[in-house]
Amino acid sequence: MKARTLVTDRSYFGMDPLNLRAATARAFSRVVGLSPERARISARSFRQDFGLGDADEGKALIEEFVAEGLLDPPNEMQPDYGLTERFVELAFARVVEPLPRERAKQLLAKACELAARVNAEWVRNPLEIGLVAPFGGYMTRDKHLAELSLGVVVRPRPTSRRARWGRIMTKTDAAHEIRAALRQISSFIHVRMVMNKERLPRPFAVAFQDDSPVQLDDD
Repeated sequence: MKARTLVTDRSYFGMDPLNLRAATARAFSRVVGLSPERARISARSFRQDFGLGDADEGKALIEEFVAEGLLDPPNEMQPDYGLTERFVELAFARVVEPLPRERAKQLLAKACELAARVNAEWVRNPLEIGLVAPFGGYMTRDKHLAELSLGVVVRPRPTSRRARWGRIMTKTDAAHEIRAALRQISSFIHVRMVMNKERLPRPFAVAFQDDSPVQLDDD
């Protein structure tokens, strides 16, 4: 399960983060130990867990949760709502103070330093980082951010910069290693990894770029 971070000064689905976490935790406690196909709750239970006495208000929130991928809707076999992984993430989310912009800049600098180190030193990793670009909240004028969203463009590492001996990891493991290292800098960092710049969310700002010639993948 992916770690989820909620920020104290933000509203989520019309609720403050502590109340949202508590409500989702109450709902999750109903299905603990059940198999995925049985991990479902009724609309009535949902309204109780979220403290919604009004049926219309409860229906509106349920529909929003379904639209956002937090609940699976009823089907021919199941009359109740299924709790998705995204729903469970909220039940175990960290609630933190927002990220000051100056601190975000420091974290971005560390991410760029890591990118340079990956390219220069991680010779057993078949991927390298061509570009690091912050997007999302970082591109606004907000003084406090919910997270630091980083677009990371990866590419095959040139043969001249690969280890000559020893086991080289798979590209899936290579991408996981890079993502994990970036997220280890701070839990505020959210990584969007792509193979070309055109797939980055816009607007973005280029913070790190390696202009070394790109080698075509032989695999």
